[in-house]
Amino acid sequence: MSQQRKAIWEADLDEELQDVDLNLAIGSYGQNDLYNDGTRPASLANDVLNRPSTVQSRIDEATLVAVQQQMAQQAAFASIPDVVKRFIVHFHQAVLENNLAEITVAYESGWNRLTEKFYAKTEWPEAEVIAPLVNDDQIFLILYRELYYRHVYSRLQPDIDDRFHSYENSCELFNYLLNSDGPVPLQLPEQWLWDIIDEFIYQFQSFCTWRTKVKSKTDEELQLLGEGNQVWSSYSVLNVLYSLIQKSKINEHILALQEGKSTEEIAEIVGEYGVRPLYRMLGYFSIIGLLRVHSLLGDFTLALKVMENVELNQKSPFTRVTACHVTTYYYVGFCYIMLRRYSDAIRAFVSILNFILRMRQYHTRSYQYDQINKTADRMYALFAICNALSPSRLDDNIFNTAKERFGEQITKMSRGEEGIPAFEELFIYACPKFISANPPPYEDPELLQAYIDDPPVEPIQRHLSLFLSEVRAQVPVPTLRSFLKLYTSLDAKKLANFLDADEEEMVQQMMVMKQASRSISRVENGKGLLDGQTISTSDLDFVIDDNMVHIAESTVGRRYAGWFIRNTEHAQRVYDTIKSSPLPPRKVNVTQTQPAQAAPAPPRNAGAKVAWGGIKVA
Repeated sequence: MSQQRKAIWEADLDEELQDVDLNLAIGSYGQNDLYNDGTRPASLANDVLNRPSTVQSRIDEATLVAVQQQMAQQAAFASIPDVVKRFIVHFHQAVLENNLAEITVAYESGWNRLTEKFYAKTEWPEAEVIAPLVNDDQIFLILYRELYYRHVYSRLQPDIDDRFHSYENSCELFNYLLNSDGPVPLQLPEQWLWDIIDEFIYQFQSFCTWRTKVKSKTDEELQLLGEGNQVWSSYSVLNVLYSLIQKSKINEHILALQEGKSTEEIAEIVGEYGVRPLYRMLGYFSIIGLLRVHSLLGDFTLALKVMENVELNQKSPFTRVTACHVTTYYYVGFCYIMLRRYSDAIRAFVSILNFILRMRQYHTRSYQYDQINKTADRMYALFAICNALSPSRLDDNIFNTAKERFGEQITKMSRGEEGIPAFEELFIYACPKFISANPPPYEDPELLQAYIDDPPVEPIQRHLSLFLSEVRAQVPVPTLRSFLKLYTSLDAKKLANFLDADEEEMVQQMMVMKQASRSISRVENGKGLLDGQTISTSDLDFVIDDNMVHIAESTVGRRYAGWFIRNTEHAQRVYDTIKSSPLPPRKVNVTQTQPAQAAPAPPRNAGAKVAWGGIKVA
């Protein structure tokens, strides 16, 4: 069925457009006899005489504006390519029938192909223009506007009207889902459901960043921002995400699955909303969305707290959408960095980066391929930071890849105070684009002027200063570590001479190193992401006995099992590919028209050939 539908609206993508006859419920204007000879009908003239002229002028003006708007819509509708019209009609039909297969094809393939062909640098037609094609179906038009504004944000530059209207459309969508009488009869693919939550948070983040730039605003924008101080507020965004979680009872659903309850018991627990895939997946993705929002607002503990029921493994539902899978591990790993749990961050990054390397060949055609690669690059930078602050040897492949991309920064980060700029560079490149929860005081001109004169510290600079304070505290560690690795026991005075410091300062540096090598780390099969126990994260330990420093170094052996498993799987895939490939065509010898001549006899003085092809001289 999906292949038939694709053929309908994709067949003409590479052909010349032809006119099609679409019966549209659009009135034709200017085709009556009112303005043929410049006179009005008698009845109309009498009606005009009985009314005040000001009222009549207002009516004429309003009518003229309405006619002009409808004529403009007619012109805009006529400019829509026929293949786009057919696509919208069939897209609407698929949504009406809740045909997930056709919706998925239209959403992931059709929309993006038509965007590249017709709307790469322009907006799609507005919802009011294409409304006649879908019989003015308000639910479909809300979904269409969601795609429309996502295209504006990703390909174009949204203005203040786009930002306000996209918020209004999001409110309409979530009000429809949350405030309807019972669950709505709508089914959408999981990829689209994740994109709805992801784009909702992205537009909120973009608006928060845009509204802080007060000096670039026009007077009209300042007035609109002063009147609409609740647009894209942090409270409204958090309220939507928490409401979806509560309505779907997704946390109860996850706990019931972990306890091994039956399908009937789970249905009784989660209720009529939780059994619907639409609400269940929206609630699940809202948990990941809260992880992201709390991270953007700087509350890293709460960000991990909302994830306490979500298991980080390959069987979790978020792995079914690659973009959601990558986003989850990125924000979990970054939260661990800000909480100084570098070993947990390294494990998170290694897990997802290995997944991306294995699956790269399968999602090269995905419309989110570039975004996944950009996030992967940022995680390689964060991995390099973690490895500099807490050296470990978990995966040589990931470390080598990070060294190829950020080798210069990795070298600088091991040089103590000289490496601070490298830490700063990688952190700014790889960290999320933090936002401020409170907008500028647009409603009060005096406070706004004070805000302009003395602006607050930007969120990214605030988090950067907190991170660099931790880095500066560990500046002596790499140098001290390099000296300790050379000895098994060392006199304290001699070590102090190496460090160009007195013994008291040396002891302080050694205590800093001891503290840096201790961290809270998750226990295997731990319940929540915040749970853990204190472990040693360094392969180098020491004790001080009187005036002697005794060093113990534990060498981590190379993990060969993973290497053999990966290469065995690769060899199996190669074997299967060769086995399933057709045999090469058989070569047919060409019949020679002339009899073959006998090969000339070798000269007598030629030596005999040896086994490896040379000539054995007699």
